[in-house]
Amino acid sequence: MSQEQQIIEKLQHLSPAHLEVINESSGHGGYYPGKESHFKVIVVAEIFHGLRLVQRHQKIYAEVNSLLAAGGGAIHALAIHAYAPSEWQGEAPNSPECAHAPKS
Repeated sequence: MSQEQQIIEKLQHLSPAHLEVINESSGHGGYYPGKESHFKVIVVAEIFHGLRLVQRHQKIYAEVNSLLAAGGGAIHALAIHAYAPSEWQGEAPNSPECAHAPKS
C-alpha cells in the first residue's frame, strides 16, 4: 500500500467530512518518480471544533506518527491544514516552494 493510501486510511479515524492527501514530493530535492516523502493533508472534521491549531495537529500526528520519519516511517514532511466544518471555505493555502526543488 502506498504512503498516500496509508495516510488516508489512518486519517479516516478522525471521521473527516472532507479529506485530501496530496503528494508534494516532486517539488522537493532528491525527487525521483514514485518517491513519497512530502505530503500535504487537508482535513475537515467536527473533532476539530473548539480546538486550537496545535491540538488539531496533535490529533493528526497521533494518527500518522508511524508513517513519519521520526516514528520510523519514510515520510519526511507533512503540511497540515485542519479545519472544523464551520471554518472550511473550500480551499487550503498553497505550499511554499522548496529551496531544494528540482530545477526545470
